[in-house]
Amino acid sequence: YQRRVREAVVSTQSTGNEIRCLSIECTNASKSGHPTSCMSAADVLSVLFFNEMRYTNEEPRHPSSDRFILSKGHAAPGLYSAWCAAGLFDKEKLLTLRKIDSDLEGHPTPRLNFIDAATGSLGQGLSVAAGMAYIGKYIEKASYRTYCMIGDGESAEGSIWEALSFASHYKLDNLVAIFDINRLGQSEAAPLQHQMDVYRARVEAFGFHAMVVDGHSVEEILKAFEEAKSVKNKPSALICKTFKGQGGSEVADKLNFHGKALNAQSEKILAEIKGRMHGAEVVPRPAMIDDAPKVEDLPIKIKSDIDYKLGTKLATRLAYGHALVKLGEACDRVVVLDADTKNSTFALKFKDVFPDRFIECFIAEQNMVGVALGCGARRRTIPFCSTFATFFTRAMDQIRMAAVSQSHLNMAGSHCGVSIGEDGPSQMALEDIAAFRAIPNLVYFYPSDAVSTVRAVELAANYPCMTFIRTSRPETTVIYGADEQFEIGKAKIVKSSPTDKVLVIGCGITLESAMGAYSTLADEGTNIRVMDPFTVKPLDCEAVVRNARECGGKVITVEDHYPQGGLGEAVAGALSSADFLTNQKILAVREIPRSGPPAVLLDMFGISANKVADAVREMTK
Repeated sequence: YQRRVREAVVSTQSTGNEIRCLSIECTNASKSGHPTSCMSAADVLSVLFFNEMRYTNEEPRHPSSDRFILSKGHAAPGLYSAWCAAGLFDKEKLLTLRKIDSDLEGHPTPRLNFIDAATGSLGQGLSVAAGMAYIGKYIEKASYRTYCMIGDGESAEGSIWEALSFASHYKLDNLVAIFDINRLGQSEAAPLQHQMDVYRARVEAFGFHAMVVDGHSVEEILKAFEEAKSVKNKPSALICKTFKGQGGSEVADKLNFHGKALNAQSEKILAEIKGRMHGAEVVPRPAMIDDAPKVEDLPIKIKSDIDYKLGTKLATRLAYGHALVKLGEACDRVVVLDADTKNSTFALKFKDVFPDRFIECFIAEQNMVGVALGCGARRRTIPFCSTFATFFTRAMDQIRMAAVSQSHLNMAGSHCGVSIGEDGPSQMALEDIAAFRAIPNLVYFYPSDAVSTVRAVELAANYPCMTFIRTSRPETTVIYGADEQFEIGKAKIVKSSPTDKVLVIGCGITLESAMGAYSTLADEGTNIRVMDPFTVKPLDCEAVVRNARECGGKVITVEDHYPQGGLGEAVAGALSSADFLTNQKILAVREIPRSGPPAVLLDMFGISANKVADAVREMTK
């Protein structure tokens, strides 16, 4: 045994130095990158890739392989070099780092077949890793372990501590957090520098089994990983004392080398590092345990009946809860997360029926989004996460990075707009349409009744990229029959006649306003056409233009949202392609609102049925 340990130490020391050399060479080739950040992490990466992790080059994202998230994504050249040294691809490919035709980008993305989540916006990786570990332990009950490398600078991010709290609460003993404490940040030293006792105390206070190690001692790193495997009912953390630029005496532990290729110094540094390489034979890696359950990524169809009666009233947030249950009955891969609002978003309905597939994330929305991304990685589950729509704005960077990660993440935000009433403006989502419309490939559903909400959830579960479903607190009238068919990017015309004077477009609670105005104006002898977009993104631009033409180019949009970036501006974008004269009026919330009864607030801020009717009269006089 001791001989095998000695062989492993010598071999892994050598591959650690190989990773250093490759990191320097590929960043030299690209004339940019972060070689010194890779050099501090090289020995840990070597132990992980050549002694600790169980994986296969033939299928790096195999369902049963161990997971690795590089939260300090700027050290991507080190990660790429580790995979190169492990034989996944050759050095010629490694030297294409950061080239326009190379998927070896400056920070990792899932364009590469060995990356599960994009990183580089710091502080996010541990949440993703925690989501993967949760699925491995509680849903799949598989042997794979999850590792996450975190930089000391990014440990200042609150989302790291949200993730530590989540992981310890759920006793994720299959998760190992690795802190690379290399002392130096980008522009100055990190706040704690090498106060390893303080790092240990903080991580232990969050419920981790913490081990302080010399991050350049392969023997200590090997022992720590072995110890982590023996720890039960709590996650482990390696707190590694390292030096930025380790291996090169001219750059080690020195400022002003962050994010710079070492071209000028590299010849001397490479000679220095190679002089410590022993050419030892690589020790065989541990074999992967192939025990993750098989998953069939098939279309999901809600099978139970939708029994809402036309004309009855039901809040779309409640219909969302019903839809999750129906979806959970149809597919056991559906998991639901919430941020301690489940009795308001009605995700509680799912928990009541499927408690083993519900994940309470508490009041930590950034972490919830990251955990959900991890849950959905490798298409192992279909995650839905929910909270008040306004609180998702706190996690916009995680949401932005989830898009870069090509994630299949579904979000549902309730309590949108002034229509929530007395809770006041801190709880009113009035920016979310603008924010989510800017996310690439995301579908933004805005269902207006219970039936369309159920169909939105069903469509979201089958959509390959990200979705957001905006649900409302007040009850709205059921206007669609159970057999009504819905499609992404296809609007519904709910009221029309050959003599319509104006096209009125509303969603959710403001579709109710449009319908109320329709009845009032019809009694006055004025017909309007009412459109329900169903998805604000993609908007049914063809339907908008066609119906606007049939209504003489007159269009009114009404939304429970600020005007910037909302429904009105989306419609304006569609109308910009029209080959006829258009006249559009945007009814929206145009100032910071206040507490009050919902009906009063809708009228005060110009989006009630009365205000829609007034706008039509003004446009048609």
